[in-house]
Amino acid sequence: MGISALTPPTRSEDIVETTLEFPDNRLLIDLCGEFDRNLAQIEHQIGVHILRRGNRLAVIGEKAAREQAAAVLRSLYARLESGRGVVAGDIDGAMRMGRPMPDRAMAEGEQIELFNAGMELRTRKKPIEPRTEAQKAYVANLFANELGFGIGPAGTGKTYLAVAVGVTMFISGAVEKIILSRPAVEAGERLGFLPGDMKEKVDPYMQPLYDALNDFLPAKQVQKLLEEKRIEIAPLAFMRGRTLSNAFVVLDEAQNATTMQMKMFLTRLGEGSRMVITGDRTQVDLPRGVPSGLQDAERILKGVKGVSFNYFTAKDVVRHPLVARIIEAYEANETPQA
Repeated sequence: MGISALTPPTRSEDIVETTLEFPDNRLLIDLCGEFDRNLAQIEHQIGVHILRRGNRLAVIGEKAAREQAAAVLRSLYARLESGRGVVAGDIDGAMRMGRPMPDRAMAEGEQIELFNAGMELRTRKKPIEPRTEAQKAYVANLFANELGFGIGPAGTGKTYLAVAVGVTMFISGAVEKIILSRPAVEAGERLGFLPGDMKEKVDPYMQPLYDALNDFLPAKQVQKLLEEKRIEIAPLAFMRGRTLSNAFVVLDEAQNATTMQMKMFLTRLGEGSRMVITGDRTQVDLPRGVPSGLQDAERILKGVKGVSFNYFTAKDVVRHPLVARIIEAYEANETPQA
């Protein structure tokens, strides 16, 4: 790759500066970002100071922070060399997955590969990559297993990545259709009767699924595929009596499915299909006393061959950083005090 670390080997372990050299000045400009905003993001989140000196970057700070920042910078440069761009979310993902293991120091000049090309999901509008280790394992399991569960708080990419995998498999011809569903349960509010026909009544509940699709496919193509029934977006209740064959099927907000609804949905799986169940156990909107089908399925299906479970925490939140802190604060508040 041609990147060399220029920190003199004669310095002691308490040195406060590591210098990296990047041979392609054009790529270095892209690495730094407009007005060095990419460097500023790394500085702020890792706690280092980065100085640009020609085609070199000097990373100043404590040893562990310098090693992490150097790993991130090397990996982002490698990403640019491969022809991919760098945006704020890519930097955040690199920092999440670029922390050196606590029991070993990084060797001088060692390259940590943060962006696994095999994990890149190709959609019609943009490539999608996991940005945390949990997301990476989740995507791998969705390809490897016929039934996968993604369980964790809001903002961790459970549904977004599931739909991205579905679109990738649809484009490649691995499945013939995409079916997206969620329970039509109001989130703590009673909205009363909604105007319009059946589609107009249920579409507000399905909007997050439309949003995800429109991120991966052109709007006209989404509309055409919906008209051809090659993409279906429908409430959970509409799944009864069907056999879903050669399809990629996603059940979102599964914590709001009853035990009977969950069993009904899981037994819709047909030949050549993949099914993903996503949910957040802390956001159950079912009436008091009605058990969540997600929790029952988690208990009953643990250990069943062909079924994977992936769990996310506040550390996997890829929305605004404040969302992660909000989730952590609520989790701490719910933890019984000793």
